[in-house]
Amino acid sequence: MIFVMLGTQNNSFHRLLEKVDNLIEKKVIQEEVIVQAGYTKYQSKNLKQFSLISKSEMGKYQEQASLIITHGGGASIVSSLKLGKKVIAVPRKHCYAEHVNDHQQDIVQTFAHKGYIIGVDDVEQLEDALIKAKDFEPQKYISNNKKILDIIEKYIETV
Repeated sequence: MIFVMLGTQNNSFHRLLEKVDNLIEKKVIQEEVIVQAGYTKYQSKNLKQFSLISKSEMGKYQEQASLIITHGGGASIVSSLKLGKKVIAVPRKHCYAEHVNDHQQDIVQTFAHKGYIIGVDDVEQLEDALIKAKDFEPQKYISNNKKILDIIEKYIETV
């Protein structure tokens, strides 16, 4: 099962679900896909969707997933990595009114650069990322809250 996590902020990420749906139709994705859609209103017969679910239910789906596809939210990425999951992260973009700025691109790039996740810049790269995920062995994530907080603080200061 593939679990798609779109977070809990009041932002839509229609583009990502549309691409996942397209890849199911093309038979690139053949597993069941369960989506925590948050505020994204997208309907598809191919996706089992929930808007907002409890933290324990979220954890259950994360544990069961063979792969997690998520937006570029730090909490979604880190919670998945702590479970040892393969993660593909796709940042929401400001130019599509999916977020207030492009900080998710920085988060995705940082985690991908360290080998923790497969980061993509745009949904059009998702098919290639799914192929890469088959052989991807993520680096073991070791939480370093102070370092992450320093990075976030420096980013906020520059914005």
